[in-house]
Amino acid sequence: MGYIDVNGVSFSLPDGRPLLADLAFRVGEGTTTALIGANGAGKSTLLRIIRGELRPDEGSIAIDGGLGVMDQFIGHGALSTGSAVASLLIAVAPARVRQAALELEASELAIMEKDDTASQMRYATALGEYADAGGYEQETVWDHCTMAALGVPFERARWRELDTLSGGEQKRLALEALLRGPEQVLLLDEPDNYLDVPGKRWLEQQLRETPKTVLLVSHDRELLARAADRIVTIELGAAGNTAWVHGGSFEGYHAARDARFERLDELRRRWDEQRQALRTLVQTLKVKAKHNDGLASRYQAAQTRLRRFEDAGPPEERPPAQAVTMRLRGARTGKRSIVGERLELSGLMKPFDLEVWYGDRVAVLGSNGSGKSHFLRLLARGGTEPDATLGHVTAIGQTLAPVPHEGRAVLGARVVPGWFAQVHEHPELAGRTLLDILHRGDSQRNGMAREAASGALDRYGLVAAAEQTFESLSGGQQARLQILLLELSGATLLLLDEPTDNLDLVSAEALEDALTRFDGTVLAVTHDRWFARGFDRYLVFGADGAVYESEQPVWTETRVVRER
Repeated sequence: MGYIDVNGVSFSLPDGRPLLADLAFRVGEGTTTALIGANGAGKSTLLRIIRGELRPDEGSIAIDGGLGVMDQFIGHGALSTGSAVASLLIAVAPARVRQAALELEASELAIMEKDDTASQMRYATALGEYADAGGYEQETVWDHCTMAALGVPFERARWRELDTLSGGEQKRLALEALLRGPEQVLLLDEPDNYLDVPGKRWLEQQLRETPKTVLLVSHDRELLARAADRIVTIELGAAGNTAWVHGGSFEGYHAARDARFERLDELRRRWDEQRQALRTLVQTLKVKAKHNDGLASRYQAAQTRLRRFEDAGPPEERPPAQAVTMRLRGARTGKRSIVGERLELSGLMKPFDLEVWYGDRVAVLGSNGSGKSHFLRLLARGGTEPDATLGHVTAIGQTLAPVPHEGRAVLGARVVPGWFAQVHEHPELAGRTLLDILHRGDSQRNGMAREAASGALDRYGLVAAAEQTFESLSGGQQARLQILLLELSGATLLLLDEPTDNLDLVSAEALEDALTRFDGTVLAVTHDRWFARGFDRYLVFGADGAVYESEQPVWTETRVVRER
């Protein structure tokens, strides 16, 4: 059994702004604690402090039981470029196994480049250390992981490139390894992102059954209600964000939070009343002491009492409300926005026909790896017959690689697709601040005056991060910026790939409200059971490769049966 103790942790950003202020809570043995809060509140930063990557300004962290970690974007970034499945499993392996595996890989490359005595000795030493560290036993565990996540043994999967796996398959693989590993404490940053609904239900069950101690970040309300024993909220504050602990499940969270706010308001009201009474007393005694020297000591005592009262400061204030306003506009298009005829994405699904009309809200459902994201990318490129005069619009104006397919997918008149990418990998934005991105624009989006850019960032709750670079943002802040760039793009067909995965609850609700007012057509790939309820059509990618429509969301489709 393990535990995590967070004791008075404070942390400031490199520019000196306070981010976390005196955080204190405990993740008890064998419990699952959820860490929630606004995008950019410091949840992922706190996880980095707990794992030892960052040093807090004040406070300490105590951990017992060994630590396993899954990053928010596990499998993406530098790891995904030319990397294989084995690299992902090594990245989440126990520390000694990980170090031994990396050294073994390096020694193998060295002996291939120069087969001399030194290289041979290094390779032999690396083999011995790998065995002593339990590497071969770990490969047995990895075999179970790849069978559960991918349906193939480790020897067949180990050299498969990560790029060929869906985001959900990568997450499931990492979770299988961590839950089967020896570490008794797990830090999971957005573990449910990219998982299909069967995968989320599997994760919920695993979290309920595991004897491990788990601290996870998630915004999936159904997962929180089903799996979390306690909720720790990072509350926004001008002097640094604080932590509030709800000792029950998510089902009673909102009622408990409302009751807490009422108590804070009442304490503040009483404090204000008491301060006003003391000030009145001081003023009254001041006037009387001018005419009665015997009251001078009482006047001095009242002043001292008021000063001490004010020096102690007011009680904790209600956290400021988070305001996010999204204005997705769009424009009128032809009656038929998308027409698909015998469309088949090579090797991913059977041919299907499709008609999407102007104004439709279509949720695209199905298991991980069934071809949903490929389908959206085909449409984002303009379909099979893109209109060269309109081009296509993405959140960042990037050029999309061709999607192999057969059949036709034709966009209607005046339909301009705008694509929200599932993975926030945008190297062309690296090093640029949010204000610079909006102010300068790009080849598909005009620049904005700095005042207008600041106003737009403010509506999305990003103005405080205006001078931060894109890569320094949290996943949720990056998602908000993508939606803002879509708002400014003039797209009339929104193609949203898992848009709510990294959004906090307030932002997800703002997106849902904006979509209801959007003048255009929406297709969204989603595994968010709450978000999907707002759509009026459901396009389901089935386990047998067939694509069909349903009047209600379908969450029972499992992994597509195909040669792997």
